[in-house]
Amino acid sequence: MTTKAAHKITLVPGDGIGPEVTAAVVSILETAGKSEGVTFDWHTYDAGADAFAKTGEYIPKALYDSIEQNRVALKGPVTTPIGGGFSSINVTLRKKFDLYSNFRPVKSLPGLVTKYPGIDMVIFRENTEDLYIGLEVMINPDIAQSLKIITRKGSTRIAKSAFDFARKLGRKKVHAIHKANIMKLSDGLFIKCCKEVAAEYPEITYAEHIVDNTCMQLVMNPYQYDVILTENLYGDILSDLCSGLIGGLGLVPGANLGAECAIFEAVHGSAPDIAGQDKANPTALLQSAVLMLHHIDEPVVAEKVQKALEAVYAEGKTLTRDVGGTSGTKAFADAVIAAL
Repeated sequence: MTTKAAHKITLVPGDGIGPEVTAAVVSILETAGKSEGVTFDWHTYDAGADAFAKTGEYIPKALYDSIEQNRVALKGPVTTPIGGGFSSINVTLRKKFDLYSNFRPVKSLPGLVTKYPGIDMVIFRENTEDLYIGLEVMINPDIAQSLKIITRKGSTRIAKSAFDFARKLGRKKVHAIHKANIMKLSDGLFIKCCKEVAAEYPEITYAEHIVDNTCMQLVMNPYQYDVILTENLYGDILSDLCSGLIGGLGLVPGANLGAECAIFEAVHGSAPDIAGQDKANPTALLQSAVLMLHHIDEPVVAEKVQKALEAVYAEGKTLTRDVGGTSGTKAFADAVIAAL
């Protein structure tokens, strides 16, 4: 077997449970890759409070340089302070590398009993504008203002991403989610751009739902949705809601995609309350790594990892506590490796 050149990948273990789930995922990827002659050259960097303690920077310049050079990164969760402290590392990296498309597939795993079996939908969330990017100012000590920025460029390119994906994968329906009944200019522009793009894909059904109604519809009948297309803040909220349909945040992967770079990360947070206790579920980051493997054109390894993961869930004997099991992070990773 011919061994290919090692894939150079920037690795950010994160903090909290990040280092544990990252180590589990790396061990699985390296095992899966060996049989196919696929190897990885991990360039590892801290970010957030841990990085600041070591370098005086929340995102070290060396990390920026590594992502710019490698053009692909796998990132564990990094704690974001609430109501103060440093800015979100996730948001900062997305803005820095113009990672405009947040791609989050939400698909049921075999063997898990949930209220909504057989879920299979995809969320396309605009990733670089809207309220979520944190353009805020204090007008005076009693008034804080946030700016909602929606552009034709941002709205059009995320819409194209969603429709291109739907066409390529044979998805039949795209729902654009908005609040244009109230925010007639900003969300109105988003919807106008979505409609213009939809007209270029006549074989795909296009529909629009107001965001609050969408939350209700997802709880009542999530099966009506196939591809969800939405703005930044709504996408963040809806992706968490949708993760609950299949068993929680510990299961859902995420990809931040731009024209030049891509960062793959779990949807969930750093869960400091269980850090270092071998309790964390690495599934979300592992499925994010599967997306990364497809992105770097290693579909055979990607499918091997996904099938092994699904085999462990179907068997149900070595699951973590968040999905009803009793096993730890390492035991779960070992079970996936055995299933390879």
